[in-house]
Amino acid sequence: MAWGCALCVALAGGALLALLVQLVRWLRADGDFALLWAERWGKKPEHELRGKVVWVTGASSGIGEELTYQLAKLGALLAISARREDELQRVKKRCLQISNLSENDILVLRLDLTDRSTHEAATNSVLKHFGKIDVLVNNGGRSQRSLFVDTNLDVYSAIMELNYLGTISLTKYVLNHMIQRKKGKIVTVSSVMGIMGAPLATGYCASKHALQGFFNSLRTELTDYPEISVIQICPGPVQSQIIQNVFTENLAKSIENSGDQSHKMPTDRCARLTLVSVANDVKEAWISDHPYLAVCYLWQYAPTWAWWLMNRMGKRRIQNFKSGIDADASYSRKKK
Repeated sequence: MAWGCALCVALAGGALLALLVQLVRWLRADGDFALLWAERWGKKPEHELRGKVVWVTGASSGIGEELTYQLAKLGALLAISARREDELQRVKKRCLQISNLSENDILVLRLDLTDRSTHEAATNSVLKHFGKIDVLVNNGGRSQRSLFVDTNLDVYSAIMELNYLGTISLTKYVLNHMIQRKKGKIVTVSSVMGIMGAPLATGYCASKHALQGFFNSLRTELTDYPEISVIQICPGPVQSQIIQNVFTENLAKSIENSGDQSHKMPTDRCARLTLVSVANDVKEAWISDHPYLAVCYLWQYAPTWAWWLMNRMGKRRIQNFKSGIDADASYSRKKK
């Protein structure tokens, strides 16, 4: 009897210790558990993406630019697109400096996602240059900083045209090619805002929710093509130029002060976890520090609590914005 009691105590103690270890891991996490497991134990981007043809939109700045650099170092063949060709040339020059790629291994292709009439020709240009597209990274898009009551409706139309319709239009042409080959990866940089809701970003959240619904549905349509992966990346606040190019209450206005961005996740870390997701075919990856990572879990498993917490966080977010500091300023930062 005593031996049995001791065994029960030992098992209970072991279970408690395992729970505490997982809690500590979660508190220190910058991605969901499945993603971090894949990072440690899964396939490595260095092995999976070398020699693959990867087309990255929104490659002239931010996450797209950093993804391009990391892919170049891995030895991927690159098609890089954005509206600003001069910036793309700058990115290409940097890629050639930091990698073993040659001039012909990187195709600069100017692309406006809102001009859907050009998407088929752009896809054909990539295919003509490389002969195939292994991975499409839908990264192009713009965020938003404005309250709904102050925002013109044409801003919402522009957001959906760029973030949603432009993305699925390009995907359609690339997917036709992947279906012919019966393999490929469609990677879309969504956002944690595609999972939750937040003030100052009603239109942006709507566009990302639309992408989440679209690609979750598309995945179910491709069950006859098991080697075509549909991967959604959901970053939280990341150090990038996204704030400098946000939609505001009207199309002619830009944001005056982007604020300090140093409290956000480093762009290179976000890009690395994105490539881990691609290498391991992670269907949906949450890439964020707390508290947004915690809110993702709450929104998934305890939405009533998530709404309560987001209401409290939302007030702070609006106050930050109106005070001229970054709306996503760290909620855990200690006051000086």
